[in-house]
Amino acid sequence: MGPMKNWNILFGLWLIFVVTWPVGGVRPLRQRPRSWGEEWLPLGKDENEVGPFSSWNITGTYRGNWKFLESSNGTSKFPDFRNSNGNSVLELISTPTKITGVHYIQGVIIFHDVFDNERDIRGAQIRLEGVYVWPFRQLRMVANSGKEGDYGQEDDYLLTNPYHLLGVFSSQVFQESPREKIWNRKHSPIYEMEKRCNIEIAAQVSRLPPRKNDGDQEKYYLEGLMESPSVDEDVDCFSPVLLNATSINTDIYYNKAINYTLMVTFISFLEVLMLIRQMEYSNTQSGTAKVSLLMVGHQAIIDTYICLLHLTAGILVESLFNAFATAAFFKFVVFSIFEMRYLLAIWKANRPPNGESWEQMRRELSALYSRFYGVLLGGVLVMYEFHKFLRFILLVLHSFWIPQIVLNVVRDSRKPLHVHFILGMTITRIAIPLYIFGCPHNFMRIEADRNWCICLAIFMGLQALILILQHYFGSRCFIPRQVLPDKYSYYRRFHQGSNNGIDCVICMTPIDLGPRSNDCMVTPCEHFFHNSCLQRWMDIKMECPTCRRALPPA
Repeated sequence: MGPMKNWNILFGLWLIFVVTWPVGGVRPLRQRPRSWGEEWLPLGKDENEVGPFSSWNITGTYRGNWKFLESSNGTSKFPDFRNSNGNSVLELISTPTKITGVHYIQGVIIFHDVFDNERDIRGAQIRLEGVYVWPFRQLRMVANSGKEGDYGQEDDYLLTNPYHLLGVFSSQVFQESPREKIWNRKHSPIYEMEKRCNIEIAAQVSRLPPRKNDGDQEKYYLEGLMESPSVDEDVDCFSPVLLNATSINTDIYYNKAINYTLMVTFISFLEVLMLIRQMEYSNTQSGTAKVSLLMVGHQAIIDTYICLLHLTAGILVESLFNAFATAAFFKFVVFSIFEMRYLLAIWKANRPPNGESWEQMRRELSALYSRFYGVLLGGVLVMYEFHKFLRFILLVLHSFWIPQIVLNVVRDSRKPLHVHFILGMTITRIAIPLYIFGCPHNFMRIEADRNWCICLAIFMGLQALILILQHYFGSRCFIPRQVLPDKYSYYRRFHQGSNNGIDCVICMTPIDLGPRSNDCMVTPCEHFFHNSCLQRWMDIKMECPTCRRALPPA
């Protein structure tokens, strides 16, 4: 019985070792004389939780809040940490390990509303790594001490996560320039904190009950504590921070991005229809010459920028490439085919008919294209250098009706634009910026700026209102008569003499030259026409039908 008893003892020890080794093999992140977030890490499992052999995949994006446990961060070595609470975003990727019950965690946590100054554009970003003990739903992480530029598995996840990539795109384009990003990284207190502090996070993971809009995706809730023992001292770098975050359904943002690209595509289609309507409205040389070249070129530059932005977003977010590329293609069609064609028609209508050679015409055309693409490139450089004033620059970009208003006043043009074109272009042009800066739940997660959106709507509405007033009441209706220069009157008095029985050369019918007649117009070259006949003629050509002399505006 002696050998059998010894075998029983050995077998019992081996069984205890096999059962306890997987969890016991997880070394604590740091042994400290005081407890490390024990109030947030119950060692026992909830009775309502799933059994220990049903692991949860906590890979995903989490959004929540952070808050200092103390009322003020009095022990902080970093005075720039002025706020005591704010929002946070956590990106995690979980990988199973050889140790049963343990997953290796890599991720990034972004603290917003930390500095309370202009450097808090993208928040304080910290790379993390640690372990997730899923039988106990415990998550422990520390700040990743890897060199900047080293890429890990969490980078692969971030580079394929539409939620993260769309946030990066919006911050780069609408919030922070690359130059500011480099400067903020070198001068950020987080950069110093990572060198002088040990950042440790302990959290408990729980599963939330599913809701109707969540579909099959499970939602998790993280709640824990972040502490920061100093590297070379026995005090904390800052007070303990309470963290809580809930996993988000990235499909919602994916669908929002898809709907947005459908909106841009529909807007581009409407702009094409309105451009065709306007080109048909001003299909004569005289009508085309009344349209401002700067106005059409200005809108073409706006559409070029929108096309490039959507194409860049599609390249960055690979899973949304087809949607963004479709929106970019339609914008490309708008500016490269219709607006550039209209631009050339206006340029040709304003050229004097002197029978110039093809070589000279080609030089002038090359100069026109050079100016267009020069302004396009210059605008990119201006937005890069003055990125802090981007919203003011966007207001300036939406002043494209002003050149037409000025041209109407200078030339006293009659109805150069169709009313539907004015109203339609005004509405479609402000739709995209109002969504980006006005919608509180836009897919780019840009904070809504109500005041800026109101300013843009008023600014665009005022321009459209002036154009409509010019259309119905005259191009100079809002200018005092004392300021206006002398204008030729086609209804001036004339000496009848031998002018009785004159026929209109346009309709070949007699003209009533009686003193009470209002159906006679006289040109500066002393030729007589019916009122309606000459008006229709001047809509086609601004020259006398009889002697081909240039006519002043009516």
